[in-house]
Formats: sequence, C-alpha cells, structure tokens
Amino acid sequence: MAGVSAGSVALVVPDEVGVLDLYELGIPATVFGMPQPDLADPWYDLWLCGTDARAREPVRGLALRSRHRLDDIVGADTVIVAWVPDEVIEADAPVPPELVAALRRAHEAGARMVSLCVGAFALAEAGLLDGRRATAHWMHTAQLAERYPKVLVDDSVLYVDDGDVLTSAGMTAGLDLCLHLVRRDLGAHVANQLARRMVVPAHRPGGQAQFIDLSVPTTDGNGLTPVLDWARAHLDRPLTIDDLARRAAVSPRTFYRRLREATGTTPLRWLLNQRLGRAQSLLESTDLPVERIAKLSGLGTANNLRYHFVKQIGISPGDYRRTFPRRLRASHRPGRESPSAVAAGPRRRAGDPA
Repeated sequence: MAGVSAGSVALVVPDEVGVLDLYELGIPATVFGMPQPDLADPWYDLWLCGTDARAREPVRGLALRSRHRLDDIVGADTVIVAWVPDEVIEADAPVPPELVAALRRAHEAGARMVSLCVGAFALAEAGLLDGRRATAHWMHTAQLAERYPKVLVDDSVLYVDDGDVLTSAGMTAGLDLCLHLVRRDLGAHVANQLARRMVVPAHRPGGQAQFIDLSVPTTDGNGLTPVLDWARAHLDRPLTIDDLARRAAVSPRTFYRRLREATGTTPLRWLLNQRLGRAQSLLESTDLPVERIAKLSGLGTANNLRYHFVKQIGISPGDYRRTFPRRLRASHRPGRESPSAVAAGPRRRAGDPA
C-alpha cells in the first residue's frame, strides 16, 4: 500500500507518567508510532503532545519531554486521549481546563476524537459525548454516567464507533479500538496483519460483560453471609427464595428485602449471577463438557446455560472458554468431580479490566 497516507495521530500525554499510564499510552504509541512499511507506506505520523513541554522532576513515575505541545492537537487528523489526572476519577476533580479547551478546538477543526479508558471523562467534559453513545472501563462507567447525564453510557461494549468520536473500555479494549481505527483507515488486511504481528485477535467477540465479576459483593449487616455462602456451595441444587429464607430463619419477604439492601439486586438475580459465575469458573479452569457445567452450576441444560450466558455476558460459553489456554485447564473424568471441589479452586478472571 505504498503511497497511502494514514494521517497524523496526536496522542495527549501527561508530563508526569505512572506505570499504568505507560500501559494505556503504550498501546496507541505501538500501533500508530511503529512504522509498518510493508503494510502501508507512509505509516501514521504519531505526535506526542504533552500537557507541559518542559521536563520536570518525576513525582510518581517518569517525566516526559515531548516535541509537541497540547495546542498542536488542533492540527492532527486523529486525537487520542488515554488518561486524565488521577484526582478526576478519585475525587471528582475537574478535568484540566486547558485540556478541555484544546479538545474542543481540535474537534471544531475536524479531528477524529478518540478516548481510551478514562480518557472518556475528558471528551465528556468537553461536551463531545453529549447525546452520543460512549463507553469507558466498566469500573468507571457508573461514575461517567452520573457526572455527565447527557452521555449515553454503554458499559457492555469494548468500544463505540460514533463516526468522528470513538471511545473504548480499558486496557486491552484500547488495543481493540486502535486496530479498528487501522481497519477503518487502511483496510481489513492491514489491520489483520498488524494484529498477527502483535499476537492478538484482530477482532474479539463479545463485550465488557465477559470481564465483569457477576458475584455481587455483600455486606454482613443483615447477617446473610452464612446463608449466601451455603447457597454458593450448593448451586447445583434447585434453590428457591423460600429455601434461603428458611435457612436464614426469616420470612421470604424479609429475606427479599434484606438481600436487596445488602447486594442491590433481587434473590433470583443474585442466584443467576452466582450460577453464571460458577459456569465461568468451570469454563476457565476445566475441560468439562458444557452439559456437565450446566448441571454443576444449577442452570440445568446446555441450552439454558447458553441462553443466559449470551444474554448476560454477550458471548457463547464456547467462545468464552477459547479465551483461556487449554494448558491452564484441568481435565476431569465424568463422575469424578464434585461441585464443592471444583468451586474451591482459585477464581481466575478474564481481562482487564472493555
């Protein structure tokens, strides 16, 4: 693809960089900053645009000296924001006004605007996500939605392409979006070849839901922990609200109210989440057939498991299992495993933090 210009990409970087910042910034820097002359020549022209072009003494990590200033993003074809200051997330502090102003000017100049992970807070503060569907890391989507009610926050997807504004979830979902941009700009062949070189899937099925822990945390304020622990150990049995209320020595109505107060969800939804969590664990750690996993998790049949898995997690059990190397899964002969023994193993979650 000699002669095809991929355009300029301005990556907004802080003047002080922590370890996690390096990861978030390293993904777009690798995709857009490493020439691939056999795939497209010229490749992207990557600009590191610092919020402060002066080198400073590092406070919590490393200091960057960037050739480009923040104002330079106005001249770029694509602008990527992969961070905001920690206090924006941790203390609801305002996004730096100079960053907000620069993002607005870049958008008005016709730049394609992209956020990775918490970078969505900067685009939202600039008003660029108002009325648009957008996403961020699922751990921060509730905060994003509360802080910016005009944004249509979707916590179920890895990334959102809304034409001239694109947003992604955290960590590896940022790589998914970067490869999607390459696919848009240079075609599927180039994106697929680049993904192969990076030893990653060119496109991952499903969304963020496959990485969210479905086991809702509970408090012990209502004394439900022993009952809920017992239920988790017996998920292969048919369980009803009456069963759990009886073990808690309260009426079904009282149990419903207390569980709702403690977990934020209903007893039936809590049980379904636990069953799906058990199924995830078995898919991750064993080679048991789906039919057996459905019984051990209390979902009955393989069809029922597939239905709820796709509906709740957004991906089939088979696709979910394929994301885990076979060498990490234990083999079990039929009839030799027990629900309690399998459940006692360490829980391994997928992903990053989409």
